[in-house]
Amino acid sequence: MRRSDQRRAAVFALYQHDLTKRPLDDVFERDALPFTRALAHATADYTQELDGLIAKHAKNWSLDRIAPLEKAILRTALLEMLHPDVVDADTPIPPEGAIDEAVETAKAFCGAEAPGFVNGILAAVLRTSIPDPNASGQS
Repeated sequence: MRRSDQRRAAVFALYQHDLTKRPLDDVFERDALPFTRALAHATADYTQELDGLIAKHAKNWSLDRIAPLEKAILRTALLEMLHPDVVDADTPIPPEGAIDEAVETAKAFCGAEAPGFVNGILAAVLRTSIPDPNASGQS
């Protein structure tokens, strides 16, 4: 199973967990791979921090107004953008890749406005919270 499919499986597990309040381990598909499980658990562990960033950048939107699937997409992408070493991966996805995968998931499974909303929040976090590795540090 491709990494992007495993990310999507983690998003759906988090979505089901959020909706049903069942333990995360109870909502995984039986054949969920270790990366899927680790990504979902790490995202759940960091939910408070991730939700704070979502709320900060979701202009005129309270966290409660954001659809549960969109929140799961945002949380998962933010976890990989901000904490790439938390989940064991041969090669962590770069922040821009996490944004692209999140937008593609929103296009496939959410309403017409969701991809732009997801992209806007994640791009704002990228600009404000993640240092540019190409910046020289000189002013």
